[in-house]
Amino acid sequence: MGLPTYGSMGVDWEERVNFERLRTERLARIKALLQHSSLGAILCFDTNNIRYLTATSIGTWANDKAGRYAILPQGGEPTIWDFGSAARHHELFSPWLRGRSHAGISTLRGAMSPGAGRAEDVAQKIKALLEAHGLQNEPLGVDIIEPPVLFALQKAGIQVVDGQQLMMDARVIKTHDEIMLLNHAAMLVDAAYHELYTQLRPGLRENECVALVSKFLYERGSEFVEGVNAISGERCSPHPHNFTDRALRPGDPAYFDIIHSYMGYKTCYYRTFAVGSASQAQIDAYTRARELVDIALTQIKPGVTTADICNLWPRAQEFGFPNEEAAFALQFGHGLGLSHWERPVLSRLTSFDNPEEIREGMVFAVETFWPASDGWSAARIEEELVVTATGCEVISRFPAEQLLVCGARYFAATGPLPATRDTQSHLNQTLPLVVAE
Repeated sequence: MGLPTYGSMGVDWEERVNFERLRTERLARIKALLQHSSLGAILCFDTNNIRYLTATSIGTWANDKAGRYAILPQGGEPTIWDFGSAARHHELFSPWLRGRSHAGISTLRGAMSPGAGRAEDVAQKIKALLEAHGLQNEPLGVDIIEPPVLFALQKAGIQVVDGQQLMMDARVIKTHDEIMLLNHAAMLVDAAYHELYTQLRPGLRENECVALVSKFLYERGSEFVEGVNAISGERCSPHPHNFTDRALRPGDPAYFDIIHSYMGYKTCYYRTFAVGSASQAQIDAYTRARELVDIALTQIKPGVTTADICNLWPRAQEFGFPNEEAAFALQFGHGLGLSHWERPVLSRLTSFDNPEEIREGMVFAVETFWPASDGWSAARIEEELVVTATGCEVISRFPAEQLLVCGARYFAATGPLPATRDTQSHLNQTLPLVVAE
């Protein structure tokens, strides 16, 4: 049996996600790594790391503010300084933080002027806590930081070093409950793609596809729809990584990436469709993109490295790019967790010089791209997987073995129009561009 899929409610008659276990196991993992590191404490402004340490969230609006912060000292428990009344809310409703949730705010990415003294206030609070634990002379690991806060910490005599790597080390192997949440998040995208499949038709705009997916996910418990790439027609190659108000047309390729979070845990999950019919060039591109996914999936297991997988993928020059940096993230793999991109990273740009070992309990996505021979179509496919003891289990289940054709079937006098159409009514002619003089 594969990974179980449960409902979104907690019940007394079935063991589902155990949130107390989720909190304690995440915190225990970073505590153990901190204990064996050279750091005296780790200070986090990244909201994903704050959630990992403290199991708190005050809404996705706070993700880009860098205003909240939490610290974990060697041998101690996490303390958080949060946005005004949110700190009081944690005191009331997050008993695992009782007595360690305080009001505090940074510079809000510079919105508060230097004269307000917020950077110095942060430094004073951190220094006082470090002194209380006898750690004021030990290196302080920080994940991300505003320059004024960095300068204020340094002025206070605190040695600031990179702490993000320790957090990434903690988060790379997922706990049982994290894997269950990631699987549930993927299940919601399965259903969102079914909804898209039923709705794709000529005249529907890319932004309407984004709205459809977002509404569907939020109604079913998504915490945050971080992004929906919706790319169609001549926008497909090169990949622009966004969406517009372009309307779908008969014969268009259209591919999507749905990035959302359930209880904080993210997805990254591409699918490609054809609207009404597909050309042979589109089918060939899709077949190649699928092959590149499958050769990776067959080789992923504990003990192989990211370099081993990347060596199976074509060089950038083989699909129209001058170098690996220009083709970055087209043949790609990346970890999934509280962040959209975590470890491991699989890329021909970095993995050969810095290979990472694939380990049981990793959760990551493998995504591929292939341009069509017509010069404007392309295919994009992505599968999410959990690394098991002997291989991997794919948790993105919406069908992707072959290119799916969406929309109504059209009928001529002699019967239905074929789903593969290379010669349409306009003969696919390349018309000369007329430029006014």
